[in-house]
Amino acid sequence: MIQLTGGKYKKKKLISIADFVRPTSSLKREAFFSVIESHAIKNSTNPYDKKTFLDLFAGIGTMGLEAISRGMDKVIFYENNHEVLKVLRKNCLEICKKNEFTIYENDLMNCDLEIEFKNISLVYIDPPYEKYNLTKLLTNLIDKINNKTLIGLELSKKDKFEIPKNIKLFQQKKYGKTIIYFFKLS
Repeated sequence: MIQLTGGKYKKKKLISIADFVRPTSSLKREAFFSVIESHAIKNSTNPYDKKTFLDLFAGIGTMGLEAISRGMDKVIFYENNHEVLKVLRKNCLEICKKNEFTIYENDLMNCDLEIEFKNISLVYIDPPYEKYNLTKLLTNLIDKINNKTLIGLELSKKDKFEIPKNIKLFQQKKYGKTIIYFFKLS
């Protein structure tokens, strides 16, 4: 059973699905939000207040719902698997108010992310490992985000990608066979 690890819904259980998803572990979620909060303190910013979390390859919504629990105002989810979307919607309705989330059923590699980016402070990208051209996705994102937006990218150590111009890696965390990269505009 997957449960949220922090914030007002700490220990709240999420519905999962055995097929198609690899929910971000509690250890990785804690690490992600710890890095984000540490960065915010060092830079005198608040990534949560009146801000939006963008959860790409959302799965059952673990990262976005964790963000809501920790104080984020809204989450935008992108997921394209029909079976997974059913579970994602149930989890959102269990945790969020209806105005706190939006779900887009799109293939991220074939869409332009035509959403309002002004209030997006955090982006989390957790694609199926070793499957997509992530350089293209990152390039598309950096053309849209603001200069305070932080990006987390969870990949297999085997995934290959180039860091596009205009963003810089400010931290990375390794967990077994995976790495979480933390980026910001340079």
